[in-house]
Amino acid sequence: MGPMTMSLQEATDQLTAPGGMFAIDEIDIRGVKTRVWANAAPSLRAVLEMSRVHGDKDFLVYEDERVSFDDHYRLVARLATRLVDDFGVTKGDRVAIAMRNFPEWVAAFWAATAAGAVVVPLNAWWTGEELEFGLSDSGSTVLFADGERAEPLATSLPAAITTRIVARPEGDVASGWLSWDDAVAGGPAEPTLPDVTLDPEDDATIFYTSGTTGKPKGALGTHRNICTNLMSLMFIAFRQAMRGGGDLLQSAAAGEQNANLLSVPLFHATGCHSVLVANTAAGGKLVMMHKWDPTRALELIERERVTIMGGVPAMAWQVVEHPEFEKYDTSSVRSVSYGGAPAPPELVKRIRERFPRVSPGNGYGLTETSSVTSLNSGDDYVAKPDSVGPPVPVCEVRVVGDDGADVPLGEVGELWIKGPNVVTGYWNRPDATAETITDGWLHSGDVARLDDEGFIYIVDRAKDMVIRGGENVYCAEVEAVLFEHPEVLDVAIFGVPDQVLGEEVGAAVQVRDGSSVTADELRDHVAGHLAAFKVPKFIDLRAEELPRNPQGKVLKRDLRDELAPRWAPSPS
Repeated sequence: MGPMTMSLQEATDQLTAPGGMFAIDEIDIRGVKTRVWANAAPSLRAVLEMSRVHGDKDFLVYEDERVSFDDHYRLVARLATRLVDDFGVTKGDRVAIAMRNFPEWVAAFWAATAAGAVVVPLNAWWTGEELEFGLSDSGSTVLFADGERAEPLATSLPAAITTRIVARPEGDVASGWLSWDDAVAGGPAEPTLPDVTLDPEDDATIFYTSGTTGKPKGALGTHRNICTNLMSLMFIAFRQAMRGGGDLLQSAAAGEQNANLLSVPLFHATGCHSVLVANTAAGGKLVMMHKWDPTRALELIERERVTIMGGVPAMAWQVVEHPEFEKYDTSSVRSVSYGGAPAPPELVKRIRERFPRVSPGNGYGLTETSSVTSLNSGDDYVAKPDSVGPPVPVCEVRVVGDDGADVPLGEVGELWIKGPNVVTGYWNRPDATAETITDGWLHSGDVARLDDEGFIYIVDRAKDMVIRGGENVYCAEVEAVLFEHPEVLDVAIFGVPDQVLGEEVGAAVQVRDGSSVTADELRDHVAGHLAAFKVPKFIDLRAEELPRNPQGKVLKRDLRDELAPRWAPSPS
């Protein structure tokens, strides 16, 4: 990787020049003037059509199964046709996917979008209760589930679900369910996609994001949102190459296929928008894992000649610190990038030691920005390791004070983001949409500052949230469940620093006088209602009241300062 020979601004100006691949137009989207990529794909269906050119190259690798781009396209065309002809899916209908990362997840996603449906990827770690909420809230009519998810849903599906398809069932297919093999069987030898016309502003996805209060909210994304992200990622790669750090592009130009280790869930914007959609378009091989395991990751890097690995910082730590790292051939890796949680500079140093050819990167984005808002990589990342980089050229950012006005450059405020990647709002939640998006500007809830080159620095979170290994845990949601326990009088949830996961979930709980409730009982209570990653690892039980300010707000920072040292691992 050579040194950067061109400034960021020079490279951006050249690439975005009128008439070029990354030219920018300004158009009106729902009454808001918005900068857009002039040449972005118009829809996900168009991206799927593009993928056919990759022919018999491997597209999906799962354990010992391999699916080529051509086989995948035929499978998707058959399934999309069945969705329309046999299962009654019309444009705008919601189709839900509740499964871990399997090849069937990918085919269900592309078939539903090609049929004009709105895909609803549900969090596979959710409990049956949480999955039911997502299905009924979205009004989904078709559900694709794996055997593990189908079981808790067998007896409690919302009435609106008229078709339920199970992939990889764990036993016999339950009554009322259709097996995946039956759902994709039949049809012509050369299947074609159903005849549906899609517009960039048509709805494409509903990704649920935990609510700061109570139930999760469905972020409603359009085809333009998700196709913008694809173009933004390509732009970043080209700009990196122009500035002397383009190993990945050079290997692609030489006809080498990139191989991406999929270590994050497809039901998140990162996994879906930035890994799945990008690899489908670019002809990359997607190497899937049954579940994250650092030893398995190293085996797959060697076996599949993985060029790109990503995920959250916790995963990068586990790979670079693996006691048997040296046993595996990791020389194929060209890129290690992550997001979802702050990455300590020490991690960057370790990545450079372990993967000398790698240019690490750290990106920033939200479900509501359809993945990438900014990315920091190459020499910029070395120079500014605590920044998440400058926004991509179609995104505008502001740092805003409590009064809604921009703060002076370098000062701290809430980061607001505008661009063709910002979702239209929250599904059936006009109240939450109005609170979060003003005239096209998304209020990120993150406290940030900008430097004189436009680089973004995330300083803190305005939202009451813990980020555990890249999963957002909204404190209010866990607090609400704990308050339902009869022995609990008061509760505060907050983040406890953790080297591997970034943060763990901590709780300070005031219990009734004379109560004998244990921390384990409270954990079991939370686990009965919420996904395992939301269950507090640390619980402090106390009889006295929690500290509050004069406005009655719990002083969480004081609690964290008091309790975190007690919970820190002792030096080995």
